[in-house]
Amino acid sequence: MTGLPAICQAVLVPFLLAISLLAVAAWIYLVAGHGGFWRTDQRLPQGGAGDPAHWPAVVAVVPARDEAEMLPLTLPTLLNQRYAGDLTVMLVDDESRDGTGAVAMSLAGTRGAAPGARLRVLAGEPTPPGWAGKVWAMAQGLRMAGHADYVLFTDADIAYAPGALGGLVRGALGDDRALVSQMALLRTDTFAERLLVPAFVYFFAQLYPFRRVNGRGGRTAAAAGGCMLVRRGALEAAGGLEPISDARIDDVALGGLLKRSGHDCWLGFTADVVSRRPYDGVAEIWDMVARSAYTQLRYSPLLLAGTVAGMIWLYLLPVAATVIGLASLAAGGSPWLAIAGLASWAIMTLSYLPVLRLYRLPLAWALSLPATGILYTAMTVSSALRHRAGRGGEWKGRTIQQLTRGGRA
Repeated sequence: MTGLPAICQAVLVPFLLAISLLAVAAWIYLVAGHGGFWRTDQRLPQGGAGDPAHWPAVVAVVPARDEAEMLPLTLPTLLNQRYAGDLTVMLVDDESRDGTGAVAMSLAGTRGAAPGARLRVLAGEPTPPGWAGKVWAMAQGLRMAGHADYVLFTDADIAYAPGALGGLVRGALGDDRALVSQMALLRTDTFAERLLVPAFVYFFAQLYPFRRVNGRGGRTAAAAGGCMLVRRGALEAAGGLEPISDARIDDVALGGLLKRSGHDCWLGFTADVVSRRPYDGVAEIWDMVARSAYTQLRYSPLLLAGTVAGMIWLYLLPVAATVIGLASLAAGGSPWLAIAGLASWAIMTLSYLPVLRLYRLPLAWALSLPATGILYTAMTVSSALRHRAGRGGEWKGRTIQQLTRGGRA
């Protein structure tokens, strides 16, 4: 026991210093060279492009499975859009057991002063082999879209400001984008939501930097599944939804499909599109992440191991290096380990502030990011364990089957 501090000084501290300096370099790269992932300035232009001479027809496709409780909070916001063109809302009742279709029909008359939209409720067919449930519901809505110029794929928990659809269409036309998607503002009412929801957005943007998604001709592709306005002709030219029929992460798959077909996409932030889905506790958010986290890693144990190691290195090591470095300094050691740990921690913390501002949360929440990062790492490991147990992607009575290669079944 008496030799342990000497061993720490001679072996552990130099090792921690070396990997901590690498972590500092990694954080400098992420902030300075990784597509500005931490910024929240990718926004649709506010009226700069002007109104089109002719507003295109839009069909909003809403897959809904057991959403009777949610629809009164969200469906009227689509029906009351102040949109100058033709708008049809197509709700696909995806084999619900709670009267979702009947609730939707009862809301058809909840119109405000706005012109409103036509509502159609389609009883969804059973999901055929080889299709993911949500993508199949989207495909059924698309099939019934008639001659619409654009399709808005949206979720049953998403609410829209009155002029949100017009802004999406204006952006798509003015900037010639086949896909315009906005990251819905998620709820942050409970402690669990404040701790985990902004970090979810932060980590998503780290995986898919919005600026890189928006770069013309770039390879980075993604979208936010709650709000995706798609030019129908571009989607049909890419083969429709059938090429991504088995996609478990449909938004990223749709963005990739359109980019591979030579089309430009756009993804940004907004406060005009919001999710009403409540997550009252950590367990509910845990289940949401664990449904698809291992899918994102293509069910690869090697990618899982690399992700776990990378998250510990980037988010936990700076804290550990700071604590151990300060303890070493108190015992007469070098200050460099503490300096390296504090530098990484400071850069990490500063990079989280824009997302916290977006959610109007106290900036002190940035200090929780290391702990939140480890929580998300545990969720990812949990996702892998669920898939190995045959319970991957459990959601409202459905279980996602494991994909065999390339993210496809």
